[in-house]
Amino acid sequence: MGEADAGTPSFEMTWSSTTSSGYCSQEDSDSELEQYFTARTSLARRPRRDQDEPVEWETPDLSQAEIEQKIKEYNGQINSNLFMSLNKDGSYTGFIKVQLKLVRPVSVPSSKKPPSLQDARRGPGRGTAVRRRTSFYMPKDAVKHLHVLSRTRAREVIEALLRKFLVVDDPRKFALFERAERHGQVYLRKLSDDEQPLRLRLLAGPSEKALSFVLKENDSGEVNWDAFSMPELHNFLRILQREEEEHLRQILQKYSYCRQKIQEALHACPLG
Repeated sequence: MGEADAGTPSFEMTWSSTTSSGYCSQEDSDSELEQYFTARTSLARRPRRDQDEPVEWETPDLSQAEIEQKIKEYNGQINSNLFMSLNKDGSYTGFIKVQLKLVRPVSVPSSKKPPSLQDARRGPGRGTAVRRRTSFYMPKDAVKHLHVLSRTRAREVIEALLRKFLVVDDPRKFALFERAERHGQVYLRKLSDDEQPLRLRLLAGPSEKALSFVLKENDSGEVNWDAFSMPELHNFLRILQREEEEHLRQILQKYSYCRQKIQEALHACPLG
């Protein structure tokens, strides 16, 4: 991969599961967004079981000679042709494997809705296209090998993965994690946008137990409202309004019932 491809990682896709995805073609609707909103807030409140423990470990800076030696050691340990290569400018290229562990469905563009008879009568250029999308669940064991540069950032890896699958969801809804197994424990750390996955791969070596990469939903405990589109935000406001009205109705009903019981008790008390 040459210098001209510095910002565009190449891809080799590997599916390690025959599990079929659940496809459902549909227009953007309140019900779909409401289901997502409910699932998102539920996940934020519900404690997770078997949650990987977060941990941070050091990533030392290497000299050019140390990088060259590390690459030689790395290539000598792998049992495939997924080698790392040192470039003349001091950078290096190699492969990283990313496992997709997404709980919620992703959205991809669907074919445009056929024009109606009314649109046909209006003539070309006057019909209004209806935005549609197809949502489906990614296979849980989906794995992709990406050929990247040492300076390719984690955010670029996420964006490239989504482009490869034609996913139209905002990249900020996803996060790249590094996973490691140590002393029988599993540790997980979310990469920052500017971290370089191939550099981490080189430092850890080729062992998947020492380091592997996982793409997951970016659940930080708080909803990142900036990651939603205008129609989604307007729909969330409608959902909140309905919930607020329902809560108010229940509160008024509760106090009205209590007031009624108190008044009944007052009428039942003898005078004097």
